[in-house]
Amino acid sequence: MRNRQLTAREAVRQLNVSRIREVANAGMGRPDLLAFWFGEPDQVTPELIRRAAVDALDAGETFYTENLGINPLREAIARYVSGLHGRTGGATGVENIAVTNSGMSALMITTQALAGPGDRIVTVTPVWPNLVEIPKILGAESVSFPLTFSSEGWTLDLERLLDTLTPATTAVYINSPNNPTGWTIDVESQRAILEHCRRHGIWILADDAYERLYFGNRQGVAPSFLDISDPQDRLVSTNTFSKAWQMTGWRLGWMVIPEELSSNVATLIEYNTSCAPGFVQRAGIRALEQGEQAVHEFNARLKSARDFLLERLMALPGIEASVPSGAMYAFFRAPDAKDSLAFCKRLVDSAGLGLAPGIAFGPEGEGFIRWCFAASTTRLEEGIERLAMALEKK
Repeated sequence: MRNRQLTAREAVRQLNVSRIREVANAGMGRPDLLAFWFGEPDQVTPELIRRAAVDALDAGETFYTENLGINPLREAIARYVSGLHGRTGGATGVENIAVTNSGMSALMITTQALAGPGDRIVTVTPVWPNLVEIPKILGAESVSFPLTFSSEGWTLDLERLLDTLTPATTAVYINSPNNPTGWTIDVESQRAILEHCRRHGIWILADDAYERLYFGNRQGVAPSFLDISDPQDRLVSTNTFSKAWQMTGWRLGWMVIPEELSSNVATLIEYNTSCAPGFVQRAGIRALEQGEQAVHEFNARLKSARDFLLERLMALPGIEASVPSGAMYAFFRAPDAKDSLAFCKRLVDSAGLGLAPGIAFGPEGEGFIRWCFAASTTRLEEGIERLAMALEKK
């Protein structure tokens, strides 16, 4: 018998491990730690949403559901998306909606549907690492296209991106508002990318997880490809209940897809998770139908926290930052943070402060630090004081 090592296949072994988790594992359990490394708020899910799940459990909703989600939730999502984004080709229907076990699952299932060995996937970076790593799991080529940082903030070189999206490209992945930078794509760039991808048969995967955490207009809704696309376009929009409705632990998301993909996506959901829990889906319905005030309140809280944190960050010597237009993160340069992983580990040890290293979001993020500002001003103020003391000691 041949001697075989008990290891995963090469593509899996080559995946980058989470640098955020590496820092967190060094600090979890410390009673004095102030943690801002994960992308979640310091408040629990609104009570009316939690109550919907409790009521569903009390009613005995503990069985399997449809692969694509229960119809009441799919209908609620279709109404929500249609109200938020009046598509040029008509309203979004239930046939365009697939419910998933988290936005993360939506990203994986979309990539499973579109990409395989040898396919070329271009991703705008820096970005949450899963977007870059998922294609690699499936044997596809993952190409990073970096945003540019300057005193004006983060910008996209549109013409260079279009040149990168050759006819040999299968899909382009765009997360906007962006984690970690807060960069938000403008409508003119979206139109140019959509027209280019139409000409060359390239899919667009829009990671819209933070579309409701946007500070650039009164509506609190970021520009979306869904505003300008037709249902027949090669476009998939993935979304999640985690961020805007403060439901990170619930693991519930959705996809807006061309109807032609529906049966294939249902099969992939069956092979991945079978279905989302029924009682969690009931909470999702409540969030969409009665949670709009909670979304607006959370958005306003985040904007206030952003302004509070950025003003104090940029008053510290050596800090370089720009004000993010969306999401829930400050992404900044700090003195002696060229090795961002080592810097963040030192902050844990010396200051009891937990931040995320920029290298976690790709090489383009090296030298930067991410701070999740979905927290009270009291906690943010104490965090600033700890960072200031750590910078003084350097």
